[in-house]
Amino acid sequence: MSSPLTISALTAHIKGLFEQDDLLRDVAVMGEVSNWKRAASGHIYFSLKDSGAALSAVMWRTAAVAHTWLPREGDQIVAHGYVSVYPERGTYQIIVNRIVPAGRGQLYAQFESLKARLAAEGLFDPARKRPIPIAARRIGIVTSRDAAALRDILRVMAARWPLAEVVVFPTLVQGSEAAGQIAEMIRTANRYSATVAPLDVLIVARGGGSIEDLWAFNDERVAYALAMSELPTVAGIGHETDFTIADFVADLRAPTPSAAAAAVTPDRAEQRERLIAHVGWMAGRVGTLIQAERRQLRGALRQMTRLHPERLLDVRRQQLDDRARRLQWTARRRLDRLHDHAAAAAQRLEALSPTRVLQRGYSIVARAAGTVVTGPAGLGVGEPLRVRGAGGSYGVKVVELPMDGDRP
Repeated sequence: MSSPLTISALTAHIKGLFEQDDLLRDVAVMGEVSNWKRAASGHIYFSLKDSGAALSAVMWRTAAVAHTWLPREGDQIVAHGYVSVYPERGTYQIIVNRIVPAGRGQLYAQFESLKARLAAEGLFDPARKRPIPIAARRIGIVTSRDAAALRDILRVMAARWPLAEVVVFPTLVQGSEAAGQIAEMIRTANRYSATVAPLDVLIVARGGGSIEDLWAFNDERVAYALAMSELPTVAGIGHETDFTIADFVADLRAPTPSAAAAAVTPDRAEQRERLIAHVGWMAGRVGTLIQAERRQLRGALRQMTRLHPERLLDVRRQQLDDRARRLQWTARRRLDRLHDHAAAAAQRLEALSPTRVLQRGYSIVARAAGTVVTGPAGLGVGEPLRVRGAGGSYGVKVVELPMDGDRP
């Protein structure tokens, strides 16, 4: 019988055997996850089991943070790693460095379940989506600082619209901590826009990858952060055939990060042609307006000339002269008519004047009192009378009166 071994020595020997076995040094096992626990250190402890056995498992923090998707209690997974012995307990365990779902169906089932729930909450409603500015002046980008997606976005923006200012909000885009960081950076971008410098739009981007690589964008924390964003959001995640929850929640889904950059920037060549056309239209329009204003000015000058006080005075003077001439003419005509009337009246008076009668040999006999004697009646013999003839007046006396038989 050999000498007894200490427990530590025996455990070390067994551990050495495990580590020397090629199968156990690189193994993939499939089973159901149970007892899933994340320690404060970031390490994850869980068990894998099937219908006949159970296996302890541990994933160190460095491996865990590299995973975008991590399983939940009861998920079927394939765990890749190596088998080792935990000396303090004398148990063997698998040290897991990579986890994938046991079949894509499980991930898609989780995806569809979350999609249905968020759709029922109205996060995908087209009515809540806002228009995206096509000529943003300041653009926020939530992505990895070292990602190819960021380089693609900056390249497209530099080619299309180099006037745009870019503010990058760096975050992990893959790994177990990525979803939380992405959601926080979306909120940070909104705070930056409200308190530091206004942003016109926010791009959330990541390059292509497997469904596991993109899983951070299928997290409800990211979905709610996008839904609550005050900034219009554009999702440029993966390739054209990739769809994530973030694509459905964002105001605009772009098929790639490059397409997201194109969606928020105008093409400067197109803008230059449009500007040239607009300048031409404006020049023509301005020319037309100038011609119209010139015509209006000429009309106004003509009207001012017509309405100038001196011009009005000239017109009034002419009107005064015309009226003076008409007044003189009217007065002359009236005087002529009055003269004619006076001459006619004088002729009529002249014709009826006693003097004219006297000139024809007649005389006027009057009493001393001036009463004209028209016949012998009333006269007495010896009564003095006054006779007026054409050549003058002279006195006479009545010496004889006709007999009664001689009177008419």
